[in-house]
Amino acid sequence: MAVYSAYHRHPVNRAIHFVFVPAIVWSLMVALGLIPLGAVAEVEVTLAHVATAALLAYYLALDFPLGVAATVLFTVLLVAAFQVVDLGAGTALPAAGAAFVGGWAFQLVGHGVWERRRPALADNLLQVFVAPIFLVAETAFSLGFRKPLHDDVRQRMAAHLPA
Repeated sequence: MAVYSAYHRHPVNRAIHFVFVPAIVWSLMVALGLIPLGAVAEVEVTLAHVATAALLAYYLALDFPLGVAATVLFTVLLVAAFQVVDLGAGTALPAAGAAFVGGWAFQLVGHGVWERRRPALADNLLQVFVAPIFLVAETAFSLGFRKPLHDDVRQRMAAHLPA
């Protein structure tokens, strides 16, 4: 999170990410929700379920309280995604595509105009998986929770700032 934080210091860029990272996550859930994997106990399981469960397992292992909060957020996004999936691929794919492309476009503008630094994933593609948990952590920090973690992230961030 310290690396990701160093790439997201401007408040406008951060606000853009708070809107469009969830939009991108939702768009991926929609697209992956169209790929059935089979049924478990008469419940249709899709690639969206598996990918979401894997990412949430990572978040829970990384930081359990933040992982629980991320689980709440991802559950809301997944339920919303399946509402669109239920409309069929002809509606779901264009909606997901628009959210995906628009989300990335706004984030790139945020980095170019306000941050004046390329996105963190340009240096390390795995940072794309950090973005959602970073937003959850930033929300917790802004509410006064997890002060030791917040202090640690801020201290370590200095090593990743541009020279």
